[in-house]
Amino acid sequence: MRIVYLDIDSLRPDHMGCYGYKRNTTPNLDKIAAEGVRFNQVYTAASPCAPSRASFMSGRFGINHGVLTHWGAGCHYEYPEGDGHSKEYPFLPRLLREADYRTITFSSFGDRHHAWWYFAGWNEIHTHTLKGGNEDAHEVNAAVLPWIKAHGAEDNYFLHIQYWDAHSKYTYPTSYAEQFAGEPAPEYPTAEDIARHRQDTHPRSAAFLHWSDDFSKIPQATMPLEIADRSDYEKLINGYDGGISYLDKHIGDLMEAFREQGVLDEVCFIISADHAESFGEQGVYLEHGMATEAVHHIPLIMKFPGLSKKGHVNDQLHYNVDVVATIADLAGLPKPSGWDGRSLLPALSGGQVEEDRSFLVLEHGLYACQRAVRTNKWHYIRTYHEGFYQLEPHILYDLENDPFQRINVAGERPDVIEQLSAELEGWIAEQMEHNLMEQDPMMEIIEDGGPFRYLKPNDWAGRLERAGRKEEAAAVLERFGTV
Repeated sequence: MRIVYLDIDSLRPDHMGCYGYKRNTTPNLDKIAAEGVRFNQVYTAASPCAPSRASFMSGRFGINHGVLTHWGAGCHYEYPEGDGHSKEYPFLPRLLREADYRTITFSSFGDRHHAWWYFAGWNEIHTHTLKGGNEDAHEVNAAVLPWIKAHGAEDNYFLHIQYWDAHSKYTYPTSYAEQFAGEPAPEYPTAEDIARHRQDTHPRSAAFLHWSDDFSKIPQATMPLEIADRSDYEKLINGYDGGISYLDKHIGDLMEAFREQGVLDEVCFIISADHAESFGEQGVYLEHGMATEAVHHIPLIMKFPGLSKKGHVNDQLHYNVDVVATIADLAGLPKPSGWDGRSLLPALSGGQVEEDRSFLVLEHGLYACQRAVRTNKWHYIRTYHEGFYQLEPHILYDLENDPFQRINVAGERPDVIEQLSAELEGWIAEQMEHNLMEQDPMMEIIEDGGPFRYLKPNDWAGRLERAGRKEEAAAVLERFGTV
């Protein structure tokens, strides 16, 4: 069996044609979706990059593998002490390799995030550049296509390929962004939303879109310097969509390479993302910085020849760790007892996964310390540490009546807050009872001073002061000191 996992960084499902997007961003991915199954409600259990891919490697929730940020406290990957090759908590590539699958990754992720655990178990690791995730799709394919030409017709391999073009910065040829000029952009945020967001002073806000006020390295042809109005927003969206279009073009080249090998119709394709991206939701732009719908809702497409029902759509609630369990099931392997996911294979033939979840718990610890409970109707966010944001401890969105999450209805629905808070606390207690952690990694981050990895309070206060926002700068230092 040939399994190809297309891992697309920062990809929102609602910017793909197969998920209903009006712009023609993903014609090649749409072709795969038409031949397979599209999952509408899949969420990364922990965001952003390192927490999510730790779940990909381990099959576990963030609270269980220990990586809820990018380094330091709360970022210690937990594995059985003294046991580098656990059968209960195996790394996905090692599990497959022991089952005689050749495991190959084309990804600079482990290099970018100093993640030793990412390198465990692969037969082949191709980092293809030293750019650490800043390479474009043509640079990825320059390494991938020769491999396919040499080995694509062989059998029993798991080929993981990561594309970064949807992640800022947008450094692909500018024509891919320019093709969308004049095409309608998503309706949210409106001009009124943007005007309101202009009052925010957190990183990646409308007025402070970039962390630094040194714009010399910003590719200004594809990225605005701030979001002053809808035209700036449209430029930003054109840049994002251009990146998606560019990687999709190269996925088309990838498909053609398999066609030349005579095996395209036999390849099992899995398409997903580590996380998505905020574009105005909660007043955040160009970032994957909270346990929100915009960040955690990811695409999932599975095409398994002979197994998947063409064009089928599944609407159940799923985690990204379910994808890992599905890969093991697809390879005929039992799910290890220490993994948290469930196999989605029953859904591929047009059915339902038997155990229908009533809620998911989502975690984020890099830019804020949050856990969220996602049901079909509600998105409840519990903020333990707000970082640079200004957030209520309890936030509740009615997704049916407020799809853009503009209004916090926590004060109006204490009954829902009570119910979902109880679900969250019960989930935390259950995980901590059976995992390998001595302490909740979320609490480790808070005790270490909070979610300040890339930006320290004194750095952000300086940015605000240079912009003439002296009162807000002083408020940051008063809240957090000079951590």
